[in-house]
Amino acid sequence: MDILGALKLGPSPAALSGAAPPATTPARSSVHFHLANAGAAALVAASLLVADPSLAFIGGGPYGKQVTRGQDLTGKDFSGLTLVKQDFKTSILRQANFKGANLLGASFFDADLTSADLSDADLRGADFSLANLSKANLTNANLEGALVTGNTSFKGSNITGADFTDVPLRDDQREYLCKIADGVNSTTGNATKETLFCS
Repeated sequence: MDILGALKLGPSPAALSGAAPPATTPARSSVHFHLANAGAAALVAASLLVADPSLAFIGGGPYGKQVTRGQDLTGKDFSGLTLVKQDFKTSILRQANFKGANLLGASFFDADLTSADLSDADLRGADFSLANLSKANLTNANLEGALVTGNTSFKGSNITGADFTDVPLRDDQREYLCKIADGVNSTTGNATKETLFCS
């Protein structure tokens, strides 16, 4: 049965010839009608997903109903929010405000956090792989167990009082951070330089 043909809903050959329709025509027309509706609904749904892939992604995490993955969230205010395991993968988060936010286990994989405020944030177990943290404010942030593999950049960041306990840094990353490390984390009581194993 041709579903695309059914979508046209043209008159049947019997109607064009003026012949009396067979007894089964109403049932067949009903089937055509339902198939046409189902086909049309499927085409509309497919076109929406093609037009805007973000519609296929509902919610960025258990505490976030808004779509946050792969989005431009420049300058957005997330300060003080509980965003445990929130998905910010590949998002643009320049100058976003995460001050004091609970971002336990959140993913910032390949995200742009240039000049973002992450001060006093709980970033334990967060994924910053390939993320850009240039000029970010990490003052007093707790990054215990965070993942920063790949080319994660901290260039120009403020890490005063940040806790890097159990963060697997490359030697060049550790060397750079040790040059700017200072302070003690007010939550954990750990000195930034000690958590970085600075010599």
